[in-house]
Formats: sequence, C-alpha cells, structure tokens
Amino acid sequence: MSAREIAEALTRPHLAHIVDLVAYPEPAGTVVVHGQRGVVRLFTGERHEVIAGSDPLAVTDPLAFLPYDRERANPSPPNASNAYPEPARRLLSFFADADRSPDLVVIHTPSHFFPDEGGHAGEHGSLDVIQSRAPFLLSGAGIPPAGRVPGYARMIDVAPTLLRLAGVDDPGALEGFEGQAVEMMDEVPSRRVVGLLWDGAPSSELLALAAEGELPAVAELLADGSALTGGAVAEFPSVTLCNHTTALTGVGPGRHGVLGNVFYDRARGERINANDESTWHRSAEWLRPGVRTVFERLARARPGSRSVCVNEAVDRGATTSTMQVVRALGDTPGSSVTDFLPPATGSPHLDDRYFAWATRVDEAGLAQVLREWADPATAPYLTWWSTVVTDAGHHAGGPRSPIARNSLRDADRRLGIFLAHLDAIGLRQQVTFLLTADHGFEAADPGVTGSWRPALADVCGRLGVTYRDEGPGFVYLNVE
Repeated sequence: MSAREIAEALTRPHLAHIVDLVAYPEPAGTVVVHGQRGVVRLFTGERHEVIAGSDPLAVTDPLAFLPYDRERANPSPPNASNAYPEPARRLLSFFADADRSPDLVVIHTPSHFFPDEGGHAGEHGSLDVIQSRAPFLLSGAGIPPAGRVPGYARMIDVAPTLLRLAGVDDPGALEGFEGQAVEMMDEVPSRRVVGLLWDGAPSSELLALAAEGELPAVAELLADGSALTGGAVAEFPSVTLCNHTTALTGVGPGRHGVLGNVFYDRARGERINANDESTWHRSAEWLRPGVRTVFERLARARPGSRSVCVNEAVDRGATTSTMQVVRALGDTPGSSVTDFLPPATGSPHLDDRYFAWATRVDEAGLAQVLREWADPATAPYLTWWSTVVTDAGHHAGGPRSPIARNSLRDADRRLGIFLAHLDAIGLRQQVTFLLTADHGFEAADPGVTGSWRPALADVCGRLGVTYRDEGPGFVYLNVE
C-alpha cells in the first residue's frame, strides 16, 4: 500500500525533528496514524487500536497544559508529552471528501520552522491541543456572569450556538449541524447577536492578558459573561479558511469542503488557494452541496431579519457583507480592494507588511460595523465580525512576543470603540456576544529546520507513484 510505505518513510528517525505524525484513511472508515513511537488505527467514537509500538495519540485531553502557566512552561512540546483532542473525529472528517481530501497528510512538529515553504515564527495547522485551542467566550444578554468555567467547546459548536443565542428554534433551520449549541445561557430568546472572530488569538493568552488589565474590552465581556478555560477545539487542519467555514456552517471540513487554505480538487483538476485576497470573495464556490451558512439558516427561521458579515470570506446569505463590496469591485477594471482601505497608523509594527495590511483591513472593518449599527432601529439581528491583525502579529513573532501582544491590544481597542458605541445608542444590554478564533498558535524554533520533500520524492520515486504535496502536508497520490 503506497500510503503506508510513504508514512513509514516519513516517520524515520532522521525526520523526527520536523514530522510529528503522518495519517491516511482506510477503506473500512478508519484512519491510521504513524508517529515516531508507533502506529495507531482510529475508529469512530475515539477508539484507538495500537498496531505497532505505542500510541502516538495516547493523550487526547482538550484541557491539557492548563492552567496557562503549564503552557508557558512547555512551549511547542514533543509528541511524547503533547495532547491531541478528538483525533478520530477530526481526522475522519478531514478525509471524508472523496474529491478534495488528500491520500495522506503529513503533520509538522510544533517547533518546525520552514519559512522557505511558507512557515513563520508563529505556527498553527497541527492536530495538537495548543495550535487547536481557540477562545470561547459568551457575554451580555442572557449569559450568567460566571467568569472562567472549566470545560471546552468545538469549532463545530459555534454556528448552532449563534442561532441558539438568537432564539432560533425552527427545526428546519437547525437540522444538519455536526456540532451543538453550548448551553451557557439563560432562556432569553430573540436577542441581537454579535459573533467576534479574532483570527489566531490564543485562548489562554487572551484570558491572561484580560485578567492583567491589558485587554480592557475583553475584560468587560468576561465580567458580564463566561469563558471556557479549554476554549474551542478547532477542526483539523487548524488553519484559517477550514475553521472560518466550520464556525459559520457548524460542520467539519469533510462536509463543507474547504479542506484547508490550499488544497487540490480532483473533480475540477484544480489547485484551490482559498486563503488569498484574490479568492476570499469566492468562498461560496468551495462549499459542498447542501451546506448552509448561519446567515442562510437565520434567514429561513426569521425571514427579513438583517445580518451583517464583516471582513469574513464565508458570507453567503448575509444581508450585507464586506465580500459583497469586494465582488462589486471585481467588476471594475483596475480596481483593487486594497486601494480603498484606510491608511495604517498608530502601531509600532507597521514595518511588517502583513501586520500593516491587516491593520488597514481591521480599521475598515470597524468603520463598517459602526455604520451598520448607526441606527438602533435598523441594527442587525446577527453580526459576524472577523479581525485579521491578531493573526498577523502571532505569525510575525509567535505567541507572547511583543508584536503578538500588541496585535491583541489593537483588536481590543477596536472592540472597546464598538462597546462604547453600543452604550451610546442604548443597545448594549440587548446584545449577546460570542468571542472565538479559528485556531491557536505555537512558536517555531529557528533551529529546527528542514523539509520532508526530498524523502517524499525518494519514496514515491521508488514506488513509481506521482504526487502533489500541497500546503505542504496534503499529499495527493497519482495526480500530476
């Protein structure tokens, strides 16, 4: 079997510093995972069957490395001391798309530094708990002020929770979710709901900075609400477009079809780069038949209710969205959305290109949110507001770096402006907030470099197999 032989070649000792795991599906509906310490077969229901050696996914605790001091003391841990929440469910979903799922996936070690292949000082994408841990905070109308609450949610739970917060109980609007609403709320239906996604904001760091007074707006939300200490477990891979899509559809990548930021579609014969400013506005094209966004579900349950989607690719069904503007600009020759963004000011990190661009995007997003909430009489029923600068800061410096912490402060400042606006128009007490992210972050080690691609080329050459390595890490076999 080609996948097994390739997995064995890529988990040899000389690649142990850069390859954590290699996984591939079996026809029987299971997934086999190879690591340095052994091989395991995963079944639905999280049953593990060790095939050889010891289980490389033996620890699955979603609350591992808590409290936060433990995470800080164990940066980018190796496999033997790491944790991998719900690995069977997440990997089975990842491999469920016959056209788009790769034949096997190679998972970087948390410390792997690979800037020559798209890597950064701060990394995400892994199956492990820290890269998968996004925040999950509910606040405002209908939410008891319980502060930090032990437990965790999942990214597939975000969409049903948003609708539950909005008082939606139409069975037709709620069917088909893989997740479920997180029950941290009182029975107060038909509220206005604001979903906040701070891209890449690490859960424990966010809560720690809020407690230290560094993020006063988040601290306000926490004082009026509850946050799960284990946050929300991202789908695999723990990358942007996969989890933005999961958050707003309530299903995993095997259902919604956005396997990652970059993937290959066998049916189209096309490489799809979903995480690019030239393609974000096309996200509806990647969604699989039958998948509905939270905006479409809300429209079915409450016809005529207004929804707003800000700085978010997954906007299908929203009454108003940033991507609608981008699509309109696409019809104007010579126009680029970047041409219409406000200037980047007020940050000491504008020499970083991604950070500067993200600052401009987020300033435009704040302006759009304030416009949409200018009149209390027409305020939207559901608002989804995505923030980009937090991802830029953590990629640039890694978690806990000055640029990463300043990116969180930037996002908090904009949130504070919005909260003050809600107070000014008298709507603050009528709004419920859900704050999350799409993944967490770990620091790469500049001394841990290298690539598995020579080994992949060697073993595939010996087997006479053609392949594509997208990502890198998504390996499609017998594809030119």
